[in-house]
Amino acid sequence: MNSPLLKLFIHPADAWLDIRHAEEAHPQQYLPRLLAMALIPALCLFVGTTQFGWSLAGEERVRLSVASATQLSGLLYATTVVGVMIMGVMIRWMSRGFDAQPTLNQCIGFAAYCATPWFVAGVVGLVPMRWLAVAALAAASAYATVLLYGGLQTFLRLRKEQAMLFATCVWGVGLLLMVTILVSMILFWFNTLMPEYVRPANLG
Repeated sequence: MNSPLLKLFIHPADAWLDIRHAEEAHPQQYLPRLLAMALIPALCLFVGTTQFGWSLAGEERVRLSVASATQLSGLLYATTVVGVMIMGVMIRWMSRGFDAQPTLNQCIGFAAYCATPWFVAGVVGLVPMRWLAVAALAAASAYATVLLYGGLQTFLRLRKEQAMLFATCVWGVGLLLMVTILVSMILFWFNTLMPEYVRPANLG
């Protein structure tokens, strides 16, 4: 995922062609790259919540203990990887109705490429600010949609009309999956693992 990464943000149409040609020449194994890219938001969130913290009132900042931050980052990492893989499975399952025969590996790879803006947006986890996180996630979601609609036809070799309908189905399923899996993760972390906060008085 490294070579076309920058191109996905500058010339996405060319990037998708390069990805397709590379796939045709040498079938790619996408799981190791997904595992590496998913580390970005997890590691940034760990650093941000333990070193920077966030403001609750005035200048007071609250951080997470290392143990709680590790739990949260680990959950985010697992959720991200599992979510992309489930999305790949769903794309593979839905492709049967659109005269496409991609492999499961290809579908996971396509889902991972479309999720690239979210991986990159994870850098804002270094500075846990609510407005910054919302803005970054909104921008990442918008560009992920651009990549989805622009890349599905090329990557899965579909007709334009098929690609638009298929992309809309993928977008709807993806939105439902993202909301469900992230909300479940947060509720599990908050209610079951019981996060431990470190307030200024305890920081020394």
